[in-house]
Amino acid sequence: MVIRPAVLYDSKCWPLKKTLVQRLLVAEMRMIRWMCGYSRIDKIRNRVIRDLVRVAPIEDKIREIRLRWFGYVKMRSEDTPVRRCEMINIPDGKRERGRPNKSLDEVIREDLKVVGLTEDLAQDRKLW
Repeated sequence: MVIRPAVLYDSKCWPLKKTLVQRLLVAEMRMIRWMCGYSRIDKIRNRVIRDLVRVAPIEDKIREIRLRWFGYVKMRSEDTPVRRCEMINIPDGKRERGRPNKSLDEVIREDLKVVGLTEDLAQDRKLW
C-alpha cells in the first residue's frame, strides 16, 4: 500500500472524529477494490477483500501509530520539552457552544482501553 503512509502522515496527533474515520475507511476500501479489480457491483464484502489482500483497517493502523508515539513520549524523562507540555494548564475562559473538542489524552485513553493496555506498560519497551 503506497498511499497509506501519505494518508497517515502525522496521524499521531489527530483526535479523529467518526466522520473522518469513516471517510478514511471508505477511501481505503475504494483503493483496495480498485487494486484488486473489483467494484461495488461485484457485491463482495469488505472483510473478504481485506482477507484476500491481508491489510488491516486504517483505523487500527492509526491507533497503532498513536500508541507508538505515546509510548515514545512516556519513555522520555520528565524534564524534556515534550513531557513538560503535558503539565501546561489551559486558562479558563469563555468557550464556544457545543461539545468541547476531544483532547489527545481522551483519545489515548480510549485507544488504551480498546487495545487492553495501561499507561504504566509504556515504561517497559519490550512489553509495549
